[in-house]
Amino acid sequence: MKRGNLLPLLLVVILGVAAAFAASILHNGLSARARPSALETFIARNIRHIAIPTNARAMTNPLADSPEVQREARLHFADHCAICHGNDGSGDTPIGRGLYPKPPDLRKEHTQKLSDGELFWIIENGVRLTGMPAFGGEAGPDSGEDSWKLVRFIRHLPKLTAEERLEMERYNPKGPEDREEEKEEQDFLNGAPEQPKAETSHLH
Repeated sequence: MKRGNLLPLLLVVILGVAAAFAASILHNGLSARARPSALETFIARNIRHIAIPTNARAMTNPLADSPEVQREARLHFADHCAICHGNDGSGDTPIGRGLYPKPPDLRKEHTQKLSDGELFWIIENGVRLTGMPAFGGEAGPDSGEDSWKLVRFIRHLPKLTAEERLEMERYNPKGPEDREEEKEEQDFLNGAPEQPKAETSHLH
């Protein structure tokens, strides 16, 4: 094929791929309820892989695994991460379901096959154009320690026990209604008299 004919053909291919990618992104009118197409997911995962520096991918976890490290990470995850990822790492939460793209299921192969360094880098730096924020950047001798503990916990997620999930629920962030309900339950268990609910006056 002549060089003069190759250039227009290459341009057509590039435009075709760009159009397919744009259609993939713009499906469902930019609604966050949509699920990314297979093409968009494939491209995004490969771009993320390329974007993580090689030296970061090669990092190894400096913290040894232990029950203490697992518990600290588990409670940290419950307080900071579970609102989007869920205590079990599934991403099946009200906020998680409302994000685009949805949080990955951290128990599945696509996350578990990432290196420790890749997981650490994502926790510390976040991922652009997703709901994943950057949690790193603090200077000091313990800089990054919480993130490395979270890497240990993410590795444990496929084997999370019912008891561990129950413990995590006590550390999930709570709204005013949840706290009031807990207080009423505790007061009832302690034998405190039930407080009458305030009546709302109606003007006619």
